[in-house]
Amino acid sequence: MSGNYVINIGRQLGSGGKEIGEKLAARLGIDFYDKELINLASEESGLCKEFFEKADEKASQGIIGGLFGMRFPFISEGAMPCNNCLSNDALFKVQSDVIRHLAAEKSCVFVGRCADYILREHPRCANVFISASKEDRIARLCAMHHIDAEAAEEMIEKADKRRSEYYNYYSYKTWGAAATYHLCVDSSSLGVEETVRFIEEFVVKKLQLI
Repeated sequence: MSGNYVINIGRQLGSGGKEIGEKLAARLGIDFYDKELINLASEESGLCKEFFEKADEKASQGIIGGLFGMRFPFISEGAMPCNNCLSNDALFKVQSDVIRHLAAEKSCVFVGRCADYILREHPRCANVFISASKEDRIARLCAMHHIDAEAAEEMIEKADKRRSEYYNYYSYKTWGAAATYHLCVDSSSLGVEETVRFIEEFVVKKLQLI
C-alpha cells in the first residue's frame, strides 16, 4: 500500500467501536489510537495526563485562562495542579496537533476525539460511525463492567450526550448523522468480526488500497 491513509471511527458506547477499530487496524497492519492519544498529548505538551483525562471528549467549558492555541513545552508533571484553569479548548488544540502529526507520518486508525474533523483535509481518509441496538449496548456494558442493566443504560445516556456535545461543538457537524460520515454501520446486524470485514472491504475500495 503506497501513501499514508487514516480511518476515523465514531462510535456509540457499547457498540464495540474500540474492539472493531483495534481488529481493523490489526487486519490492515496499521497503528491504532484511542486512549493512547491522552498519553501522547501529555508528552507533547508537557502537561500532566490528568488534564487530558478530565477533558477527554468533553465540549468546551469556556476559555478560562486565555490559553487557547498556546503550547506548553516547559510544564512538567506536577508543575501545575491538575485543577488549574486550563480550558478544554486549549487541550483540544494540543490533542489535535498530535493527531495531525501521527496522520502525517503513518497510516492510522483513530477512535473518537473528532479525528475525522481534525483530519478533514487529509487526502486519504475514511470516516466511519458504528452504532448498535440498545439491547446489545446494554448487554455489552453489563458484561464489561459487571453492572446491572439500569446502570448500563445510565452510562449510555450520559456517554451519548457527552460525545454528541463534544463532537457537535468542535466539528460543527452532527454526531451520528449519516451525512457526517462516509459509512455508518450497525454492529448488531453483523457482529463484531463481520463488521470489521465489512468496514475493511469498504475502506480498501474507497481508498484504493491495492
